[in-house]
Amino acid sequence: MLNASLSPSSTELVINVLTMVLNEGKPLDRAYSHHFSGLKLAPSEQARITTVAGDLLRRLNLYCYLADMAPADIERLGSRLLNAWHMFHGLELPKLPYTLTIEQNDFDQRLAQAKLDLPLFDGCPEWLDELGTAQMGSLWPAERAALAMAPQRFLRTNLLKCQPEELQQKLAREGVQTQRVDGVDTALQVISDSALFRTDSFKAGLFEQQDAGSQQVAAAVNAKPGMRVIDACAGAGGKTLSIAAQMQGKGRLLAMDVEQWKLDSLKQRARRGGAHNIETRLIASSKTIKRLKLTADRVLLDVPCSGLGVLKRNPDAKWRDTPERLPVLVQLQKDILQSYSRMVKVDGILIYATCSIMPQENRQQVDAFLAANPHFSFMDDETISVAESGFDGFYLARMQRITE
Repeated sequence: MLNASLSPSSTELVINVLTMVLNEGKPLDRAYSHHFSGLKLAPSEQARITTVAGDLLRRLNLYCYLADMAPADIERLGSRLLNAWHMFHGLELPKLPYTLTIEQNDFDQRLAQAKLDLPLFDGCPEWLDELGTAQMGSLWPAERAALAMAPQRFLRTNLLKCQPEELQQKLAREGVQTQRVDGVDTALQVISDSALFRTDSFKAGLFEQQDAGSQQVAAAVNAKPGMRVIDACAGAGGKTLSIAAQMQGKGRLLAMDVEQWKLDSLKQRARRGGAHNIETRLIASSKTIKRLKLTADRVLLDVPCSGLGVLKRNPDAKWRDTPERLPVLVQLQKDILQSYSRMVKVDGILIYATCSIMPQENRQQVDAFLAANPHFSFMDDETISVAESGFDGFYLARMQRITE
């Protein structure tokens, strides 16, 4: 967290970013892009702004309670919210020309009351706390608290170009300090405030920024050189690129998605990373899937999900989503799992994954699929806990096709 208060200009930027997210419904990354565009901000100051905005969104209801305001009032009462944030963290208030103050006694009373309401103190909206309690029971409070923490920064070493030790040394020479991550061979954790994407190492394609939990999901594919592998919900391709490195650039790796712009982004990243065995294909209709029936040694289905395992990285989702969205996603996951599994050949392996920690999207989906599809057998599964790992939260399960 910060060791000094925000400047007046940075405080205004935080308020403007939050206004776009909360009042206009824009994703946080787009709000950053919009407000940072054209500004000559030092990387350190940009990092300070994103740190404060992210923390405010991770525990928005707490900070609004301390400021005695509603989230919808951010544009009008933004300075009051920022003052509450600075008071909570024991920082001097920002020196704004116009500001709405908070009485210290009132703040102290509200803070003491908030500490007695743990879901509020963890920044958890009521709908999410009810869902987490129903789905995870006694495991939920620890996950809820972990999701209120700031995310760590992790890199995935591009094994097509270098090894982790080599990357660590190159980054150190560029002023980026990292450390190895236990249990994730390709991961480095960034432990310094550094502009990663301005480094020569990034421009040379030596690494991608990717959460360590996400790297574990990709590692579970266990693709070998010469295999035919399909990443059927590839998105912008973080896991696709990791799989390409597993394959040492040998064999056929097909990246598929329903949105062309994501595949175009993947192509650019693949060129930078030297992943030349990746082919992209737009899923235009169900015929795209049917043509690939029984052809793949591995199929990764990183399906659309609630994203409830990655809320510390995408905190705005807590205030945009509703519980009504989950049943729609669960049905979509079921449909994708049933349809796309046809691409796995006999003895091939299907890997089902989400960035959620809710059983309804995870093991319950797998169990329902296996009950309806006896030609697949269960191999293993894992839930990557936010609280236990310090990573983002994910789920993965592996199933093998035993007959047509």
